[in-house]
Amino acid sequence: MKIGTPKEVLAGEARVAMTPDSALQLQKLGYDCAIQAGAGLAAGFTDAAYAAAGVTVVKTAPALWKEADIIAKVRPPTEAELKRLSKGKTLVSFFYPGQNEKLLEAAKGTGANVIAMDMVPRISRAQKMDALSSMANIAGYRAVIEAGNNFGRFFTGQVTAAGKVPPAKVLVIGAGVAGLAAIGTSTSLGAITYAFDVRPEVAEQIESMGAEFVFLDFEETGQNSAATGGYAAPSSPEFREKQLEKFRELAPEIDIVIATALIPGRDAPVLWTKDMVEAMKPGSVIVDLAAERGGNCELTKPDEKIVTDNGVTIVGYTDFPSRMATQSSTLYATNVRHMMTDLTPGKDGTVNHNMEDDVIRGATVTHEGEITFPPPPPKVAAIAAAPKKEKPKELTPAEKKAAELAAFQAQTRSQVTLLTVGGGLILLAGLFAPASFMQHFIVFVLSVFVGFQVIWNVSHSLHTPLMAITNAISSIIILGALMQIGSSSTLVMILAALSVFMAAINIFGGFLVTRRMLAMFQKS
Repeated sequence: MKIGTPKEVLAGEARVAMTPDSALQLQKLGYDCAIQAGAGLAAGFTDAAYAAAGVTVVKTAPALWKEADIIAKVRPPTEAELKRLSKGKTLVSFFYPGQNEKLLEAAKGTGANVIAMDMVPRISRAQKMDALSSMANIAGYRAVIEAGNNFGRFFTGQVTAAGKVPPAKVLVIGAGVAGLAAIGTSTSLGAITYAFDVRPEVAEQIESMGAEFVFLDFEETGQNSAATGGYAAPSSPEFREKQLEKFRELAPEIDIVIATALIPGRDAPVLWTKDMVEAMKPGSVIVDLAAERGGNCELTKPDEKIVTDNGVTIVGYTDFPSRMATQSSTLYATNVRHMMTDLTPGKDGTVNHNMEDDVIRGATVTHEGEITFPPPPPKVAAIAAAPKKEKPKELTPAEKKAAELAAFQAQTRSQVTLLTVGGGLILLAGLFAPASFMQHFIVFVLSVFVGFQVIWNVSHSLHTPLMAITNAISSIIILGALMQIGSSSTLVMILAALSVFMAAINIFGGFLVTRRMLAMFQKS
Protein backbone atom coordinates (compact mmCIF):
# COMPACT_ATOMS: atom_id res chain seq x y z
CA MET A 1 0.00 0.00 0.00
CA LYS A 2 1.10 3.59 -0.58
CA ILE A 3 1.20 6.36 2.04
CA GLY A 4 0.86 9.87 0.64
CA THR A 5 1.25 13.29 2.25
CA PRO A 6 -0.30 16.32 0.54
CA LYS A 7 0.69 19.94 1.08
CA GLU A 8 -1.33 21.59 3.85
CA VAL A 9 -3.95 23.94 2.40
CA LEU A 10 -4.62 26.06 5.52
CA ALA A 11 -3.00 29.48 5.17
CA GLY A 12 0.12 29.81 7.33
CA GLU A 13 0.40 26.10 8.14
CA ALA A 14 4.07 25.16 7.67
CA ARG A 15 4.08 21.62 9.11
CA VAL A 16 4.18 18.42 7.10
CA ALA A 17 3.10 14.92 8.17
CA MET A 18 6.01 13.05 6.59
CA THR A 19 9.74 13.76 6.78
CA PRO A 20 12.55 11.99 4.87
CA ASP A 21 13.53 10.16 8.08
CA SER A 22 9.98 8.99 8.86
CA ALA A 23 9.58 7.88 5.22
CA LEU A 24 12.59 5.56 5.60
CA GLN A 25 10.95 3.98 8.66
CA LEU A 26 7.61 3.62 6.87
CA GLN A 27 9.34 1.85 3.99
CA LYS A 28 10.73 -0.67 6.50
CA LEU A 29 7.10 -1.46 7.36
CA GLY A 30 6.57 -2.40 3.72
CA TYR A 31 4.86 0.79 2.49
CA ASP A 32 5.60 2.89 -0.58
CA CYS A 33 5.75 6.62 0.19
CA ALA A 34 4.64 9.61 -1.87
CA ILE A 35 4.56 13.35 -1.21
CA GLN A 36 3.16 16.34 -3.04
CA ALA A 37 5.80 18.59 -4.55
CA GLY A 38 6.69 21.43 -2.18
CA ALA A 39 4.81 19.95 0.80
CA GLY A 40 7.85 20.04 3.08
CA LEU A 41 9.54 23.26 1.91
CA ALA A 42 8.07 25.47 4.65
CA ALA A 43 9.38 22.99 7.26
CA GLY A 44 12.85 22.86 5.71
CA PHE A 45 12.52 19.56 3.78
CA THR A 46 13.22 19.79 0.06
CA ASP A 47 11.77 17.57 -2.67
CA ALA A 48 15.32 16.39 -3.38
CA ALA A 49 15.68 15.19 0.24
CA TYR A 50 12.46 13.18 -0.11
CA ALA A 51 13.56 11.72 -3.45
CA ALA A 52 16.89 10.68 -1.88
CA ALA A 53 14.91 8.86 0.82
CA GLY A 54 13.01 6.85 -1.82
CA VAL A 55 9.82 8.93 -1.70
CA THR A 56 7.88 9.51 -4.94
CA VAL A 57 7.32 13.24 -5.50
CA VAL A 58 3.85 13.82 -7.03
CA LYS A 59 3.18 17.16 -8.73
CA THR A 60 -0.46 17.82 -7.77
CA ALA A 61 -2.72 17.18 -4.80
CA PRO A 62 -5.50 15.41 -6.83
CA ALA A 63 -2.92 12.99 -8.25
CA LEU A 64 -1.55 12.25 -4.78
CA TRP A 65 -4.99 11.63 -3.23
CA LYS A 66 -5.82 9.30 -6.14
CA GLU A 67 -2.59 7.29 -5.90
CA ALA A 68 -2.34 6.92 -2.13
CA ASP A 69 -4.16 4.26 -0.11
CA ILE A 70 -3.33 6.05 3.15
CA ILE A 71 -3.29 9.85 3.48
CA ALA A 72 -1.23 11.38 6.30
CA LYS A 73 -2.01 15.02 7.05
CA VAL A 74 -1.56 17.53 9.89
CA ARG A 75 -4.70 19.72 9.83
CA PRO A 76 -8.26 18.36 9.55
CA PRO A 77 -9.27 17.86 5.90
CA THR A 78 -11.41 20.43 4.13
CA GLU A 79 -14.69 19.41 2.54
CA ALA A 80 -12.98 19.51 -0.86
CA GLU A 81 -10.25 17.17 0.37
CA LEU A 82 -12.78 14.78 1.91
CA LYS A 83 -14.44 14.38 -1.49
CA ARG A 84 -11.19 12.82 -2.72
CA LEU A 85 -11.48 10.03 -0.15
CA SER A 86 -13.17 6.78 -1.08
CA LYS A 87 -13.99 3.40 0.41
CA GLY A 88 -10.88 1.41 1.31
CA LYS A 89 -8.72 4.47 1.89
CA THR A 90 -7.46 5.57 5.33
CA LEU A 91 -6.94 9.13 6.52
CA VAL A 92 -4.57 9.86 9.43
CA SER A 93 -4.66 13.46 10.69
CA PHE A 94 -5.87 15.77 13.41
CA PHE A 95 -9.67 15.80 13.13
CA TYR A 96 -11.28 17.11 16.36
CA PRO A 97 -14.50 15.09 15.87
CA GLY A 98 -16.24 16.62 18.89
CA GLN A 99 -16.05 20.06 17.27
CA ASN A 100 -16.52 19.01 13.62
CA GLU A 101 -19.80 17.07 13.48
CA LYS A 102 -20.49 18.14 9.90
CA LEU A 103 -17.02 17.00 8.81
CA LEU A 104 -17.54 13.71 10.64
CA GLU A 105 -20.78 13.05 8.75
CA ALA A 106 -19.03 13.86 5.46
CA ALA A 107 -16.21 11.43 6.32
CA LYS A 108 -18.78 8.73 7.10
CA GLY A 109 -20.32 9.23 3.65
CA THR A 110 -17.01 8.53 1.90
CA GLY A 111 -16.77 5.06 3.44
CA ALA A 112 -13.13 5.71 4.32
CA ASN A 113 -11.51 4.95 7.65
CA VAL A 114 -10.44 8.08 9.56
CA ILE A 115 -7.91 7.99 12.39
CA ALA A 116 -7.83 11.20 14.45
CA MET A 117 -4.38 11.79 15.96
CA ASP A 118 -6.00 14.07 18.56
CA MET A 119 -8.08 11.14 19.84
CA VAL A 120 -5.16 8.87 20.76
CA PRO A 121 -5.95 7.71 24.33
CA ARG A 122 -3.58 9.02 26.99
CA ILE A 123 -2.28 5.70 28.27
CA SER A 124 1.35 4.64 28.69
CA ARG A 125 1.44 2.39 25.62
CA ALA A 126 0.16 5.20 23.38
CA GLN A 127 2.59 7.93 24.48
CA LYS A 128 4.76 7.37 21.39
CA MET A 129 1.85 8.44 19.15
CA ASP A 130 0.39 11.17 21.37
CA ALA A 131 0.53 14.02 18.86
CA LEU A 132 -1.37 16.43 21.14
CA SER A 133 1.40 16.15 23.73
CA SER A 134 4.10 16.54 21.07
CA MET A 135 2.57 19.75 19.77
CA ALA A 136 1.75 21.06 23.27
CA ASN A 137 5.38 20.54 24.29
CA ILE A 138 6.53 22.72 21.39
CA ALA A 139 3.81 25.32 22.05
CA GLY A 140 4.89 25.66 25.70
CA TYR A 141 8.51 26.16 24.75
CA ARG A 142 7.70 28.61 21.97
CA ALA A 143 5.36 30.59 24.26
CA VAL A 144 8.26 31.45 26.56
CA ILE A 145 10.46 32.40 23.60
CA GLU A 146 7.64 34.60 22.26
CA ALA A 147 7.24 36.20 25.69
CA GLY A 148 10.97 36.90 25.85
CA ASN A 149 10.82 38.49 22.40
CA ASN A 150 8.16 40.94 23.65
CA PHE A 151 9.62 41.47 27.14
CA GLY A 152 11.94 44.43 27.65
CA ARG A 153 14.35 42.78 30.11
CA PHE A 154 16.45 39.70 30.78
CA PHE A 155 14.78 36.64 32.25
CA THR A 156 17.66 36.07 34.67
CA GLY A 157 18.79 38.64 37.22
CA GLN A 158 22.16 40.31 36.69
CA VAL A 159 24.45 42.63 38.61
CA THR A 160 26.57 44.66 36.18
CA ALA A 161 28.76 47.75 36.30
CA ALA A 162 25.90 49.60 34.62
CA GLY A 163 23.36 48.61 37.24
CA LYS A 164 21.32 45.78 38.70
CA VAL A 165 18.73 43.89 36.63
CA PRO A 166 16.05 42.03 38.66
CA PRO A 167 14.98 38.56 37.47
CA ALA A 168 11.67 38.28 35.62
CA LYS A 169 8.73 36.76 37.47
CA VAL A 170 6.79 34.28 35.34
CA LEU A 171 3.42 32.72 36.18
CA VAL A 172 2.39 29.58 34.26
CA ILE A 173 -1.33 28.81 34.51
CA GLY A 174 -1.96 25.11 33.89
CA ALA A 175 0.68 22.41 34.33
CA GLY A 176 -0.20 20.06 31.50
CA VAL A 177 2.35 19.19 28.82
CA ALA A 178 2.49 22.77 27.49
CA GLY A 179 2.65 24.22 31.00
CA LEU A 180 5.49 21.94 32.10
CA ALA A 181 7.41 22.76 28.91
CA ALA A 182 6.94 26.47 29.65
CA ILE A 183 8.08 25.97 33.26
CA GLY A 184 11.22 24.11 32.14
CA THR A 185 12.11 26.79 29.58
CA SER A 186 11.42 29.67 31.96
CA THR A 187 13.48 28.24 34.85
CA SER A 188 16.36 27.35 32.51
CA LEU A 189 16.43 30.99 31.37
CA GLY A 190 16.79 32.08 35.00
CA ALA A 191 13.34 33.54 35.72
CA ILE A 192 11.58 33.21 39.07
CA THR A 193 8.77 30.88 38.02
CA TYR A 194 5.41 30.29 39.68
CA ALA A 195 2.87 27.75 38.44
CA PHE A 196 -0.75 26.98 39.21
CA ASP A 197 -2.94 23.99 38.40
CA VAL A 198 -6.27 22.79 39.77
CA ARG A 199 -4.82 19.26 40.08
CA PRO A 200 -2.89 19.06 43.36
CA GLU A 201 -1.10 15.89 42.19
CA VAL A 202 1.09 17.94 39.79
CA ALA A 203 2.58 20.10 42.58
CA GLU A 204 5.51 17.71 42.97
CA GLN A 205 6.26 17.82 39.21
CA ILE A 206 6.21 21.63 39.27
CA GLU A 207 8.54 21.90 42.26
CA SER A 208 10.94 19.29 40.83
CA MET A 209 11.44 21.58 37.80
CA GLY A 210 12.48 24.51 39.98
CA ALA A 211 9.19 26.41 40.02
CA GLU A 212 7.02 27.34 43.00
CA PHE A 213 3.54 25.85 43.14
CA VAL A 214 0.82 28.40 43.91
CA PHE A 215 -1.37 26.81 46.59
CA LEU A 216 -4.94 27.84 47.35
CA ASP A 217 -6.28 27.74 50.89
CA PHE A 218 -9.36 25.83 49.74
CA GLU A 219 -10.74 22.34 50.26
CA GLU A 220 -12.26 20.87 47.10
CA THR A 221 -13.19 17.24 46.59
CA GLY A 222 -13.18 17.33 42.80
CA GLN A 223 -12.87 14.51 40.29
CA ASN A 224 -9.40 12.99 40.11
CA SER A 225 -7.61 13.62 36.81
CA ALA A 226 -7.12 9.86 36.42
CA ALA A 227 -10.82 9.70 35.53
CA THR A 228 -10.65 12.51 32.97
CA GLY A 229 -7.89 11.27 30.68
CA GLY A 230 -5.20 13.18 32.55
CA TYR A 231 -6.98 16.53 32.10
CA ALA A 232 -8.29 18.79 34.82
CA ALA A 233 -11.93 18.36 35.81
CA PRO A 234 -14.22 21.44 35.84
CA SER A 235 -13.97 23.40 39.12
CA SER A 236 -16.78 24.57 41.36
CA PRO A 237 -17.80 28.28 41.37
CA GLU A 238 -16.42 28.66 44.92
CA PHE A 239 -13.04 27.25 43.87
CA ARG A 240 -12.99 29.52 40.80
CA GLU A 241 -13.60 32.60 42.95
CA LYS A 242 -10.75 31.62 45.27
CA GLN A 243 -8.55 31.05 42.24
CA LEU A 244 -9.31 34.48 40.74
CA GLU A 245 -8.72 36.09 44.13
CA LYS A 246 -5.24 34.54 44.23
CA PHE A 247 -4.46 35.71 40.68
CA ARG A 248 -5.54 39.28 41.56
CA GLU A 249 -3.11 39.17 44.46
CA LEU A 250 -0.26 38.01 42.16
CA ALA A 251 -1.00 40.25 39.14
CA PRO A 252 0.93 43.38 40.27
CA GLU A 253 4.10 41.36 40.88
CA ILE A 254 4.12 39.15 37.75
CA ASP A 255 6.03 40.21 34.61
CA ILE A 256 5.02 37.37 32.28
CA VAL A 257 1.91 35.17 32.26
CA ILE A 258 1.84 31.96 30.18
CA ALA A 259 -1.78 30.72 30.09
CA THR A 260 -2.18 27.07 29.01
CA ALA A 261 -5.47 25.99 30.66
CA LEU A 262 -7.41 24.24 27.90
CA ILE A 263 -9.22 20.91 27.57
CA PRO A 264 -9.75 19.70 23.96
CA GLY A 265 -13.35 20.09 22.85
CA ARG A 266 -14.25 22.74 25.45
CA ASP A 267 -14.14 26.51 25.49
CA ALA A 268 -11.18 27.94 27.40
CA PRO A 269 -12.00 29.14 30.94
CA VAL A 270 -11.37 32.86 31.54
CA LEU A 271 -8.76 32.93 34.31
CA TRP A 272 -6.99 36.28 33.73
CA THR A 273 -9.61 39.01 33.78
CA LYS A 274 -9.51 42.61 32.56
CA ASP A 275 -8.86 44.02 36.05
CA MET A 276 -5.87 41.69 36.46
CA VAL A 277 -4.40 42.96 33.17
CA GLU A 278 -4.90 46.54 34.37
CA ALA A 279 -3.09 45.71 37.64
CA MET A 280 0.03 44.47 35.81
CA LYS A 281 3.12 46.64 35.32
CA PRO A 282 3.76 48.37 31.97
CA GLY A 283 5.94 46.18 29.77
CA SER A 284 4.43 42.95 31.10
CA VAL A 285 3.53 40.15 28.66
CA ILE A 286 0.67 37.64 28.49
CA VAL A 287 0.98 34.68 26.10
CA ASP A 288 -2.37 32.90 25.75
CA LEU A 289 -2.02 29.36 24.41
CA ALA A 290 -5.79 28.86 24.73
CA ALA A 291 -6.57 31.66 22.23
CA GLU A 292 -7.96 29.22 19.65
CA ARG A 293 -10.85 28.39 22.02
CA GLY A 294 -11.52 31.92 23.28
CA GLY A 295 -8.48 32.39 25.51
CA ASN A 296 -7.72 32.25 29.23
CA CYS A 297 -7.25 36.03 29.20
CA GLU A 298 -10.40 38.12 28.88
CA LEU A 299 -8.74 40.55 26.44
CA THR A 300 -7.11 37.97 24.13
CA LYS A 301 -7.77 38.32 20.39
CA PRO A 302 -7.08 35.09 18.46
CA ASP A 303 -4.22 35.29 15.93
CA GLU A 304 -3.35 38.82 17.06
CA LYS A 305 -0.85 40.58 19.30
CA ILE A 306 -2.26 43.62 21.08
CA VAL A 307 -0.91 46.19 23.54
CA THR A 308 -3.32 47.47 26.21
CA ASP A 309 -3.62 51.07 27.38
CA ASN A 310 -1.41 50.34 30.40
CA GLY A 311 1.36 48.85 28.23
CA VAL A 312 0.69 45.10 28.65
CA THR A 313 1.34 42.98 25.52
CA ILE A 314 -1.14 40.13 24.96
CA VAL A 315 -0.06 37.49 22.43
CA GLY A 316 -2.94 35.41 21.06
CA TYR A 317 -1.24 33.44 18.28
CA THR A 318 -2.82 30.05 17.53
CA ASP A 319 0.00 28.59 15.43
CA PHE A 320 2.88 28.17 17.91
CA PRO A 321 3.84 24.66 16.69
CA SER A 322 3.81 25.89 13.09
CA ARG A 323 6.24 28.67 14.09
CA MET A 324 8.75 25.89 14.78
CA ALA A 325 7.78 23.87 11.71
CA THR A 326 10.92 21.73 11.38
CA GLN A 327 10.79 20.46 14.95
CA SER A 328 6.99 20.10 14.92
CA SER A 329 7.03 18.16 11.65
CA THR A 330 9.74 15.83 12.93
CA LEU A 331 7.80 14.98 16.09
CA TYR A 332 4.40 14.72 14.39
CA ALA A 333 5.79 12.53 11.58
CA THR A 334 7.26 10.24 14.26
CA ASN A 335 3.85 10.04 15.98
CA VAL A 336 2.24 9.09 12.64
CA ARG A 337 4.96 6.52 11.98
CA HIS A 338 4.33 4.87 15.37
CA MET A 339 0.61 4.78 14.60
CA MET A 340 1.36 3.04 11.30
CA THR A 341 3.59 0.56 13.16
CA ASP A 342 0.60 -0.44 15.32
CA LEU A 343 -1.60 -0.62 12.20
CA THR A 344 0.95 -2.89 10.47
CA PRO A 345 1.83 -5.69 12.91
CA GLY A 346 3.00 -7.94 10.06
CA LYS A 347 5.33 -5.26 8.57
CA ASP A 348 3.96 -6.30 5.19
CA GLY A 349 2.80 -2.91 3.95
CA THR A 350 -0.87 -3.73 4.61
CA VAL A 351 -3.10 -2.02 7.17
CA ASN A 352 -4.68 -4.30 9.79
CA HIS A 353 -7.34 -2.04 11.35
CA ASN A 354 -7.79 -3.97 14.61
CA MET A 355 -10.76 -2.42 16.41
CA GLU A 356 -10.06 -4.62 19.47
CA ASP A 357 -6.87 -2.64 20.12
CA ASP A 358 -7.51 0.12 22.70
CA VAL A 359 -5.29 2.66 20.94
CA ILE A 360 -6.53 2.07 17.39
CA ARG A 361 -10.16 1.90 18.51
CA GLY A 362 -9.81 5.09 20.55
CA ALA A 363 -8.29 7.05 17.65
CA THR A 364 -10.71 5.76 14.97
CA VAL A 365 -13.64 8.13 14.34
CA THR A 366 -15.12 6.50 11.21
CA HIS A 367 -14.72 2.87 10.16
CA GLU A 368 -16.27 1.13 7.13
CA GLY A 369 -18.99 3.74 6.68
CA GLU A 370 -19.90 4.01 10.36
CA ILE A 371 -19.15 6.76 12.88
CA THR A 372 -17.23 5.24 15.82
CA PHE A 373 -16.88 8.44 17.84
CA PRO A 374 -16.98 8.73 20.82
CA PRO A 375 -14.89 5.67 21.69
CA PRO A 376 -15.45 3.54 24.79
CA PRO A 377 -13.23 4.43 27.75
CA PRO A 378 -9.83 2.66 27.66
CA LYS A 379 -9.42 -0.40 29.85
CA VAL A 380 -6.38 1.22 31.48
CA ALA A 381 -6.64 4.54 33.37
CA ALA A 382 -4.69 7.46 31.91
CA ILE A 383 -2.75 7.93 35.12
CA ALA A 384 -2.81 6.14 38.43
CA ALA A 385 -5.25 7.69 40.85
CA ALA A 386 -3.49 9.17 43.84
CA PRO A 387 -4.36 7.25 47.00
CA LYS A 388 -6.43 9.28 49.42
CA LYS A 389 -4.56 10.15 52.57
CA GLU A 390 -6.54 10.17 55.76
CA LYS A 391 -5.86 13.23 57.89
CA PRO A 392 -4.63 12.42 61.39
CA LYS A 393 -7.20 13.13 64.07
CA GLU A 394 -6.56 16.41 65.87
CA LEU A 395 -6.02 15.70 69.59
CA THR A 396 -7.44 17.89 72.32
CA PRO A 397 -5.01 19.42 74.91
CA ALA A 398 -6.17 16.86 77.49
CA GLU A 399 -5.56 13.96 75.05
CA LYS A 400 -2.10 15.32 74.16
CA LYS A 401 -1.18 15.57 77.86
CA ALA A 402 -2.41 12.02 78.49
CA ALA A 403 -0.44 10.68 75.51
CA GLU A 404 2.77 12.44 76.65
CA LEU A 405 2.30 11.06 80.19
CA ALA A 406 1.78 7.52 78.88
CA ALA A 407 4.92 7.77 76.69
CA PHE A 408 6.98 9.07 79.65
CA GLN A 409 5.75 6.25 81.92
CA ALA A 410 6.54 3.60 79.29
CA GLN A 411 10.04 5.03 78.80
CA THR A 412 10.63 5.14 82.57
CA ARG A 413 9.51 1.51 82.98
CA SER A 414 11.85 0.43 80.19
CA GLN A 415 14.85 2.24 81.71
CA VAL A 416 14.16 0.96 85.25
CA THR A 417 13.86 -2.61 83.94
CA LEU A 418 17.17 -2.34 82.05
CA LEU A 419 18.96 -0.86 85.08
CA THR A 420 17.53 -3.50 87.44
CA VAL A 421 18.46 -6.39 85.13
CA GLY A 422 21.91 -4.91 84.45
CA GLY A 423 22.59 -4.28 88.16
CA GLY A 424 21.46 -7.81 89.04
CA LEU A 425 23.79 -9.33 86.43
CA ILE A 426 26.77 -7.28 87.69
CA LEU A 427 25.97 -8.25 91.31
CA LEU A 428 25.75 -11.90 90.27
CA ALA A 429 29.10 -11.63 88.47
CA GLY A 430 30.62 -9.98 91.56
CA LEU A 431 29.68 -12.93 93.77
CA PHE A 432 31.62 -15.45 91.67
CA ALA A 433 34.26 -13.46 89.69
CA PRO A 434 37.64 -12.40 91.19
CA ALA A 435 38.16 -8.78 92.32
CA SER A 436 40.66 -8.02 89.52
CA PHE A 437 38.07 -9.01 86.87
CA MET A 438 35.42 -6.73 88.39
CA GLN A 439 37.77 -3.72 88.31
CA HIS A 440 38.38 -4.20 84.57
CA PHE A 441 34.73 -5.01 83.93
CA ILE A 442 33.48 -1.79 85.57
CA VAL A 443 35.98 0.27 83.49
CA PHE A 444 34.79 -1.55 80.37
CA VAL A 445 31.09 -0.81 81.08
CA LEU A 446 31.81 2.87 81.76
CA SER A 447 33.93 3.18 78.58
CA VAL A 448 31.12 1.64 76.50
CA PHE A 449 28.61 4.13 77.96
CA VAL A 450 30.88 7.16 77.49
CA GLY A 451 31.96 6.01 74.00
CA PHE A 452 28.35 5.56 72.90
CA GLN A 453 27.40 9.06 74.11
CA VAL A 454 30.43 10.63 72.42
CA ILE A 455 29.98 8.84 69.08
CA TRP A 456 26.19 9.23 68.81
CA ASN A 457 26.31 12.98 69.49
CA VAL A 458 28.73 13.77 66.64
CA SER A 459 27.18 16.40 64.36
CA HIS A 460 26.61 15.27 60.75
CA SER A 461 26.07 18.70 59.18
CA LEU A 462 28.64 17.93 56.45
CA HIS A 463 28.19 14.15 56.43
CA THR A 464 25.49 11.60 56.19
CA PRO A 465 24.62 10.32 59.71
CA LEU A 466 26.26 6.95 58.94
CA MET A 467 29.47 8.65 57.73
CA ALA A 468 29.60 10.81 60.86
CA ILE A 469 29.27 7.77 63.16
CA THR A 470 31.90 5.68 61.34
CA ASN A 471 34.33 8.62 61.41
CA ALA A 472 33.74 9.06 65.16
CA ILE A 473 34.39 5.34 65.76
CA SER A 474 37.57 5.54 63.68
CA SER A 475 38.74 8.56 65.69
CA ILE A 476 38.34 6.67 68.99
CA ILE A 477 40.19 3.68 67.48
CA ILE A 478 43.08 6.01 66.56
CA LEU A 479 43.19 7.47 70.09
CA GLY A 480 43.31 3.98 71.60
CA ALA A 481 45.96 2.84 69.12
CA LEU A 482 48.16 5.90 69.78
CA MET A 483 48.12 5.08 73.50
CA GLN A 484 49.35 1.54 72.73
CA ILE A 485 51.84 2.35 69.95
CA GLY A 486 54.67 2.92 72.46
CA SER A 487 54.15 -0.51 74.04
CA SER A 488 57.18 -2.68 74.84
CA SER A 489 55.52 -5.57 73.01
CA THR A 490 56.37 -5.66 69.31
CA LEU A 491 53.09 -7.39 68.43
CA VAL A 492 51.02 -4.75 70.25
CA MET A 493 53.00 -1.95 68.54
CA ILE A 494 52.44 -3.49 65.07
CA LEU A 495 48.70 -3.95 65.69
CA ALA A 496 48.40 -0.36 66.98
CA ALA A 497 50.18 0.99 63.87
CA LEU A 498 47.87 -1.03 61.60
CA SER A 499 44.83 0.31 63.51
CA VAL A 500 46.00 3.90 63.00
CA PHE A 501 46.63 3.25 59.30
CA MET A 502 43.26 1.63 58.57
CA ALA A 503 41.21 4.05 60.67
CA ALA A 504 42.95 7.01 58.98
CA ILE A 505 41.99 5.60 55.56
CA ASN A 506 38.36 5.41 56.72
CA ILE A 507 38.36 9.02 58.01
CA PHE A 508 40.05 10.60 54.98
CA GLY A 509 37.98 8.44 52.61
CA GLY A 510 34.83 9.65 54.36
CA PHE A 511 35.79 13.27 53.82
CA LEU A 512 36.64 12.65 50.15
CA VAL A 513 33.29 10.91 49.53
CA THR A 514 31.47 13.75 51.31
CA ARG A 515 33.30 16.31 49.15
CA ARG A 516 32.22 14.51 45.98
CA MET A 517 28.62 14.28 47.21
CA LEU A 518 28.52 18.01 47.94
CA ALA A 519 30.05 18.77 44.52
CA MET A 520 27.09 17.04 42.85
CA PHE A 521 24.80 19.80 44.15
CA GLN A 522 27.01 22.74 43.16
CA LYS A 523 26.42 24.62 39.91
CA SER A 524 30.13 25.36 39.44
